Amino acid sequence: MKRYHPMPFGAEFQDDGQVHFRIWAPGTQDLALEVENAGEFQAVPLTAQPDGWFSCRTDLAGADSRYRYVLNDGTRIPDPASRFQPDDVHGASEVIDPAAFDWSDSDWRGRPWEEAVIYELHVGTYTPEGTLSAVRDKLTHLAQLGVTAVELMPVSDFPGNRNWGYDGVLPFAPDSCYGRPEDLKALVNDAHALGMMVFLDVVYNHFGPEGNYLHLYASDFFTDRHQTPWGAGLNFDGPGNRVVRDFFIHNALYWLEEYNIDGLRLDAIHAIQDDSRPDIIEELATAVRAGLGRDRQIHLVLENDDNAAHYLARDDQGEPQWYVAQWNDDIHHACHVLFTGETQGYYRDYADDPVRHLARCLCEGFAFQGEPSAYRNGERRGEPSADLPVTAFVAFVQNHDQVGNRAFGERLAALTSPAAFRAATALLLLAPPPPLLFMGQEWNARQPFPFFCDFGADLAEAVTEGRRQEFARFPEFQDPESLARVPDPMAEETFRLAVLDWADAESAEGIEWLSLHRELLGLRRDHLVPLLAQPARTDWERLGADSLSVRWEWQDGATLTLLANFSDMETTGPVRPPGDCLYATHTVLQDDCARLPGWGLAWYLEAERIPDLAA
Repeated sequence: MKRYHPMPFGAEFQDDGQVHFRIWAPGTQDLALEVENAGEFQAVPLTAQPDGWFSCRTDLAGADSRYRYVLNDGTRIPDPASRFQPDDVHGASEVIDPAAFDWSDSDWRGRPWEEAVIYELHVGTYTPEGTLSAVRDKLTHLAQLGVTAVELMPVSDFPGNRNWGYDGVLPFAPDSCYGRPEDLKALVNDAHALGMMVFLDVVYNHFGPEGNYLHLYASDFFTDRHQTPWGAGLNFDGPGNRVVRDFFIHNALYWLEEYNIDGLRLDAIHAIQDDSRPDIIEELATAVRAGLGRDRQIHLVLENDDNAAHYLARDDQGEPQWYVAQWNDDIHHACHVLFTGETQGYYRDYADDPVRHLARCLCEGFAFQGEPSAYRNGERRGEPSADLPVTAFVAFVQNHDQVGNRAFGERLAALTSPAAFRAATALLLLAPPPPLLFMGQEWNARQPFPFFCDFGADLAEAVTEGRRQEFARFPEFQDPESLARVPDPMAEETFRLAVLDWADAESAEGIEWLSLHRELLGLRRDHLVPLLAQPARTDWERLGADSLSVRWEWQDGATLTLLANFSDMETTGPVRPPGDCLYATHTVLQDDCARLPGWGLAWYLEAERIPDLAA
């Protein structure tokens, strides 16, 4: 089976064997194309067209041909819609024939969202090899764990040999550090054969600081009317915005169609400013649902610090109008305060009553639904979310941001006790919201995940200094000696710190944690997933200063109850809930919960149509 997404830009194969080159360059009157033949680049005339377009058709190029554009001043640039950059962001682009890859997953239509168990990984540090092919070799491990969706941090071409992926500048080209386009397609194909979806993290709020040439010939991509943390905003609502909007909409459709990706996670949409209606976030989702989404289960997920619940709205049939879910930072932050006691930075907003904030997340989605945020100087944050299903909020206790935004990139297990981490694991994997695991979490990996990148020399010093200044305001980094200990993001050794050691998964401790994760995900699959497509009524009760009871009741009468004590001290518990004990961290809780042990957590399920738990 062949897959191909036609686009109005880039290098496109034609039925007659020619290649059609097309680029939008409204900031120049003249543009040249060079195609490599026999080791030398040969000039190919381009025809200027209305509204800033240049194009040509030629038989001088074919599959694997390299090409580049030449500006008036002689600057040679890659294709902004390049499908592959074999020599990184400053090099020539390569013509890719999408029909060259043979897919064997023609029957694959995806999986329902309520089955989602998401596993986030960074291709470069997930294995010692740091390649897409090496990730393929680990897919069986993930399938046996109970993962149903592998989520890749951004793979779009970034400068240098190492990067988190959020500094990409050529969004259609998988980075050559990880392999070739066919390697990513093979990973997706193999994942589907094992019954797993593949999600991709995409960045539509900015381009990285190195390798973005658009400002030289298509300055209309940007606007000074909107500012982002990375400079001028993208022009989604000013003159010339149609091409800009199409560029990113086609990028989404390209990954979903040409790579058969099952879902996208849109990074930090709160940094996208668009005053038009529909805005780019809504238009992109509408394009997906009106096209590929009619025949396949495609899941669009947001990261949005604004907690803008309207993007998660459901229609009359309960189906997502635009986006199926959002990463719920609120649930992470409340959990982090409970499990570590840390209250600095954005954790300040949850320090007053983390149990209450966690309960609201479990029952209503967001903890902040319009309340003022002390961390944001009293600014109100969020929109009401209680009418949304619990599946609209992705839960996690660690991810790339929440680990990597720390000065030393420590994981949660390094900040709390084994008992607390076990409670966190049971909470995450058996609560109704779809859970997300961060790579290595399943065996309690101790490798940190510090921030790393590999920019050119002109940016290196500024990046290193900027990273350290981020932490200069914290008390523990007030003296120069402490600040100097913050890992240099430009150093290769910082990147090496993050590479997982798979030998740890085979240690006695690693095997024990893996067994726990497999057990909990098996319980989730067999007993919770059959319930999650229904709406649920929720309520909660405080049992003590650091303990609570939460109850979910579905339309068919099934009831799930959580009892949890988030402290080292034993506390008084309630009368035992009805139903069978689905899981308990302490054996005593299976029959008697009059006393909740420190970090004691238990789940009870009453459901006639769910298989007998004792079977």
